[in-house]
Amino acid sequence: MNVGSARAAATDWVLQHASREPGFMGAYFSGSTVGKPDDVEMAPSSDIDVVVVTEDAEPPLKLGKFVYQDTLIEATYLSWRDLSSPEQVLTSYHLAGSFRVDTLMSDPTGQLRKLQTEVSRHFADRIWVSRRCENVRERIITGLRSIDPSASWHRQVTSWLFPTGVTTHLLLVAALRNPTVRLRYAAARDVLKEYGREEIYEELLRLLGCKDMTAEQAMNHLNGLSRTFDAAAAIAKTTFFFSSDITVDARPIAIEGSRELILNGSHREAVFWMVATFARCHNILEADGPPEFQREYAPAFDAILADLGITSTADLQKRADEVIRFLPILWNITEGILEANPEVTGGPEPT
Repeated sequence: MNVGSARAAATDWVLQHASREPGFMGAYFSGSTVGKPDDVEMAPSSDIDVVVVTEDAEPPLKLGKFVYQDTLIEATYLSWRDLSSPEQVLTSYHLAGSFRVDTLMSDPTGQLRKLQTEVSRHFADRIWVSRRCENVRERIITGLRSIDPSASWHRQVTSWLFPTGVTTHLLLVAALRNPTVRLRYAAARDVLKEYGREEIYEELLRLLGCKDMTAEQAMNHLNGLSRTFDAAAAIAKTTFFFSSDITVDARPIAIEGSRELILNGSHREAVFWMVATFARCHNILEADGPPEFQREYAPAFDAILADLGITSTADLQKRADEVIRFLPILWNITEGILEANPEVTGGPEPT
């Protein structure tokens, strides 16, 4: 299936289902397909991301991944108040990229079109790119300072893992690239190579803990993750924000997508999403499984963390501190990319 066919299926779902819900204000594409031509093939380990905009101040819980017309769709709800002005969107690094080009699927009020036109006009202005980079930096610091030692182990790991991985987004936002989720490290590697700063990439991997991980180690950990994933998917009942990521339909992304990276020589780049998926599986095992499930599947999770140099809360906090200390260096590199990026312009702030 190509991107165009996936977009057609997603648009049909919006028109036939989402648009009939109370408070519907429109929908647009987001994620890795934004900006891609229709004739590009969709990888089996990819989905198509859809954002449904609602007038509700508190939008429904993320619908997540599901199959519609043989297409894996991931749908998220967003309140219009999060899109209330171009300035608000231009400052938000996780929202602005979806409006850089025409991604609209449905816009019954015309308000999304006005927003998209204004955001796309100013997307590459230096003032807004800088503010999005500051948005990324704040998210890293806030996240790393929020690790709760009293939380479950998998929740502590998640609190450290995601803001650590957001270091890659600082580079991607400065380069005007999509701040992708699962493939963030591979994308950051490409940006650093393009701007002649490859040496920093090894430091990003060291902070994650996978700098010296081998393909054999990664594959062994993937086998453990595969067993954990299948156990969690089989018993999942409680609804979480990420619930649909741990299902039979989502398995090609979490498991086979990681396997593809490992086999292609990007085994270190596969680690981030493997650990994230491990932690999410254990969230489900904790909520919906018997106590013996946690004990049975804990060793595989502990094994990959041990290979990252993480065995305790103290290790997480130490690594978090290392990331924060590294941020000034990373910020200097980010500013260098902003200066060298020919697409970044010095346009005025929108009025």
